[in-house]
Amino acid sequence: MSPPSLWFILPLFLFFLITLANRASAAVCHEGDHVTLLKIKKNLRNPAFLSTWIPSTDCCTWDHIVCSDEGRVEYLGLSFANVSGRIPPAIGDLSELTSLEIAYIPRLTGPIPSSFAKLSNLASLLIRVTSFSGPIPEFLANCTNLAALTLSNNKISGPIPRFLSTLPSLGDLDLSFNSFSGAIPPNLLHGQYGLSLTLSNNKLTGEIPRSYGDDGLDAMDLSHNRLRGDPSFLFGIGKHTRSIDLSWNELEFDLTHAILPHYLNHLDLSHNRIHGSVPKSLKGLNNLGYLNLTYNRLCGEIPTGRYMEWHSADCYLHNKCLCGTPLPPCQKPVMN
Repeated sequence: MSPPSLWFILPLFLFFLITLANRASAAVCHEGDHVTLLKIKKNLRNPAFLSTWIPSTDCCTWDHIVCSDEGRVEYLGLSFANVSGRIPPAIGDLSELTSLEIAYIPRLTGPIPSSFAKLSNLASLLIRVTSFSGPIPEFLANCTNLAALTLSNNKISGPIPRFLSTLPSLGDLDLSFNSFSGAIPPNLLHGQYGLSLTLSNNKLTGEIPRSYGDDGLDAMDLSHNRLRGDPSFLFGIGKHTRSIDLSWNELEFDLTHAILPHYLNHLDLSHNRIHGSVPKSLKGLNNLGYLNLTYNRLCGEIPTGRYMEWHSADCYLHNKCLCGTPLPPCQKPVMN
């Protein structure tokens, strides 16, 4: 049997050396963060999903944790856990935390702890599918580095607070599936591009503020609310919006001459009071994979040509008097 090739052994040897070097240079967990994490575990009644959180071990090796090179906890993710009670206030003592996720813990109740006001480095906060209730607390205004805020599928109520518009880096906001009421505040998002606003499945009323017609919006979902008025300012030449969902509202406007954004890949205007006809600008949308104009008051012949053949009859059903491909042909007027 011939000896192993040097070219086979050398990569394994180098991998071994690199692994040892990484282990030697790995940061040791900050003592204060170590104590705080064990306090969080105790507050949650030592759940099984935190079984790797053993006091005698380095917390930077624990599950659900990511540490910085200096050994500070930067990410904490608590999800899919069979625990009950309130969110541990001790989380607010993780002073270097930049990302916090609490998701799919439906028996977690109460308001967001006031200790979160100390998380001045927090850039991303996600609390989803819990039983958190009450309004969005004003102390979140102290988290001036927040770029992404998701508080979806909870039991949060009250108006959307205007202080959110003062967060200078907020570009992604998701408050869907709650019980928010009242009007949508203007200027909730900040940034040049890639902005995303999701406020669907609430009890919001009034008109959509015109500030959201400014370029920079990538995605908007305001579906399943009670919004009124004319949102056609969301359309227009030069807009880069890729997804718009305004379905299940009480919007009323003429769609005939709307110039739909060229980059749209998702457009849902169904279940409103939109009148006029299907706009000709729809013909040039070569990225539009989903279209729904059903349950409105549209009338007239559907434009044909270019990319219109992508959209089936299901896109236009239950309108006032739409006709033409892919619906039945329009009836010619009877000449006397």
